[in-house]
Amino acid sequence: MTMYTFSVKLNDDFETAIKRVTQALKDEKFGILNEINVDTILKKKLDVNMPHYRILHACAPSYAHRLISEEPDIGAILPCNLLVREETDGTTTVLFMDPVTVFGLTNNPEIRKISEEAKVELMRVCKALES
Repeated sequence: MTMYTFSVKLNDDFETAIKRVTQALKDEKFGILNEINVDTILKKKLDVNMPHYRILHACAPSYAHRLISEEPDIGAILPCNLLVREETDGTTTVLFMDPVTVFGLTNNPEIRKISEEAKVELMRVCKALES
């Protein structure tokens, strides 16, 4: 965990973790806009082998609309990113971008309020994965 993320470690294999993360996000009205399979890209471009490493671009349209309406340039740092990383011991780590920290770069009090709401929901996703 860093100052800009919070995380949960799962005993699930990578593919099971991806399915659980996707469903937990859906339960909180977040969808996956895009997935970046970093391990596949690095294998193709650099012939590097590494454990599964997938970046998920998660979005809740209601938050995106409110954020963009308040600060049109915020699209440069949207959406909320999650990292799903396979560990060498067979577990999977899920890291969530902390929207309060990242969107706090705007120094806009209304953006902070919206990002705090989004963080509460993402924290619920994180907690749901713990069980």
